[in-house]
Amino acid sequence: MPLLRDTALATAFDHGAGTYDRLIAFHPGYHAQLRRSVRRLGLRDAGAVRVLDLGCGTGASTAALAAALPGARIIGVDASAGMLRRARAKSWPPGVRFVHAAAEGLEYAGVRGPFDAVFAAYLFRNLADPDPVLRTVRRLLVPGGRFVAHDYALGGRHADRLIWDVVCRGVVLPLGTATGNRELYRHLWRSVLEFDTAPAFGGRLERAGFEGVRVLPLPGWQTGVTHTFAARRPAAVLGGAR
Repeated sequence: MPLLRDTALATAFDHGAGTYDRLIAFHPGYHAQLRRSVRRLGLRDAGAVRVLDLGCGTGASTAALAAALPGARIIGVDASAGMLRRARAKSWPPGVRFVHAAAEGLEYAGVRGPFDAVFAAYLFRNLADPDPVLRTVRRLLVPGGRFVAHDYALGGRHADRLIWDVVCRGVVLPLGTATGNRELYRHLWRSVLEFDTAPAFGGRLERAGFEGVRVLPLPGWQTGVTHTFAARRPAAVLGGAR
């Protein structure tokens, strides 16, 4: 069975939006790990910073950004209208807004840079082709702008794959089935197995033109399963940005 992509995946997330926040509550450290990755952006709350939260879902990553950068202007973008309805129903600072758009169609939805930072949680393994989106992210950033991706990406050891399989078979798939969203959570399981390893995604960032790429593990049971990928757009040089 192929992975869900594009419209099929957005529809599956629409269907699962009603129970999504309750399910991630069973995930030990889910919100703490997002906050850790937000801190790895290395931004100070200067009040005027502009941040794109790409693949914001029901707003868990947006909340992490808003807590760390209370004065920032944050645009949360997601392809699932159902997930965005959940996000918009929450209480937000005045600088936060949401846009319904696929990561591949930001310009058509009126999402334009420059941004001081782009944050993307659990997004890139869901894309049919990550490379054009990475190039778009790079273009949207100011010279020297920060990019962080927070995602399930296995470290490459046999033990990492084994841990992910055990967690999915024992927790993720049973919970997904109980909520009537088995197809979505089966996709979650398989999308991680078929995605880049963490070192391979780091290499993908470098090929997309980012510099200072760091592949950083997350603590707890997710070590070797979930990583922060931190990078930046090259700073402007004589003659323009590279």
